[in-house]
Amino acid sequence: MPTYPGPVVVLAGASGFIGSAVADAFVEDGYEVRFVGRDAPVRWDDPDALGRAVNGADVVVNFAGKSVNCRYTDRNRYEILASRVQTTRALREAIAHADHPPRVWMNASTATIYRHAMDHANTEDCGELGSGFSVDVATSWERELFADSLPETRRVALRMAIVVGDGPATRMLFRLTRRGLGGTQFDGWCPPHRRYRGIGEHPTGSDRAPWHRTHGRQKFSWVHIDDVVAAIRFIRDEENLSGPINIASPQPSDNRALMRTLRRVVGRRVGLPSLRWMLEPAMWVMSTEPELVLKSRWVIPQALTDAGFTFSHPNLQEALTEVHTRHANTTTPGAARTEKTTSHAA
Repeated sequence: MPTYPGPVVVLAGASGFIGSAVADAFVEDGYEVRFVGRDAPVRWDDPDALGRAVNGADVVVNFAGKSVNCRYTDRNRYEILASRVQTTRALREAIAHADHPPRVWMNASTATIYRHAMDHANTEDCGELGSGFSVDVATSWERELFADSLPETRRVALRMAIVVGDGPATRMLFRLTRRGLGGTQFDGWCPPHRRYRGIGEHPTGSDRAPWHRTHGRQKFSWVHIDDVVAAIRFIRDEENLSGPINIASPQPSDNRALMRTLRRVVGRRVGLPSLRWMLEPAMWVMSTEPELVLKSRWVIPQALTDAGFTFSHPNLQEALTEVHTRHANTTTPGAARTEKTTSHAA
């Protein structure tokens, strides 16, 4: 592998909008980026190449994993879990055998690891883990990250809330709103199904999909893509941060406010409110899951704010407006495209 004057970051799973934004940030900071993925220069099925990539690197960042923006069929459930656990295990084993292991390893996780919370916020110190499929995926993912001893490598689980940016979650919310479905979404009874049942070595929760009478007040924790990138830079350089770190705006919203804000941003005066039984077929048509808008995610970034991190986009309306305007500008015919295409499939 050729020599490079600057530090090295190993970046896995850079095909998504988060990974590509992080890659651009590291290049801007003077890093050589070594990409890992199915079709990247370093492939998951080549452990020797992975070991060479990790050896001598300063930072490892892993976003690899099948997108959860899909229906939770048996096949998709397995691939969502396996793609996270197996890639994380491969990185851990490569780091364990490196003569010069990286200084810090940041691995993606999710704020969905916490329970459906309507009573109080979850922080890293007092957060309560939930149960069921999404939680089991997250706990299995983090268990693999923190397994065994890596005394020279600081490990961080990036518990990210829903990322506001030109990604699948935001596009789905904008699409719902433009189609007139931008009213409050009410959890409640739904036709029984087993898609959210537990998975992995220690499955948790009920075999039936849970539901709650939230009256549209389920919490919506989120974070702007620019703050995700800034937080990763901050964690990279802040040696005292390790373990699970919540990456979420310090100003969470709720579903009523979210949908009202979306209507305002896209210029829809009216949005049809949706009950759970109405959302189920709508989300089936859109090939995604109602959990995105119905689970009450209430997460506060205590570790980051205590360490002195400042969010650039803490306000939801400002963040959604910025994303909507940016996307409109980059998709107008003849407009200059600002996005780079340096990512690789993972």
